[in-house]
Amino acid sequence: MKKTFKLNIEGKNRDRVLEAVKHEIRKYVKRERRRDLPEGVDFWDFDCRFGTSEADAVVVHFATLTERIDAIAAAAGDQFYVEILASHGRRQTRPVGAEPT
Repeated sequence: MKKTFKLNIEGKNRDRVLEAVKHEIRKYVKRERRRDLPEGVDFWDFDCRFGTSEADAVVVHFATLTERIDAIAAAAGDQFYVEILASHGRRQTRPVGAEPT
């Protein structure tokens, strides 16, 4: 998913547009996670970029997307760009004696 979302749409409540955008992102991620995993892959991981436009988008962790969207909305931003690409994830083994996080 590579998309620029506009928050100020004439005739629509900004808060409802914001919730609809978050719902669309969650729906995309849920759909991608349902796909069959290739051989040797443990889970679907997501490579994400976020910014006010495509030109100034930076790499971010998937778990921080909602926080960043809320920050743009709180700063009265008009739009933001999100890029979410599914990638193959493989579990790493912990060294013996390492504490779980």
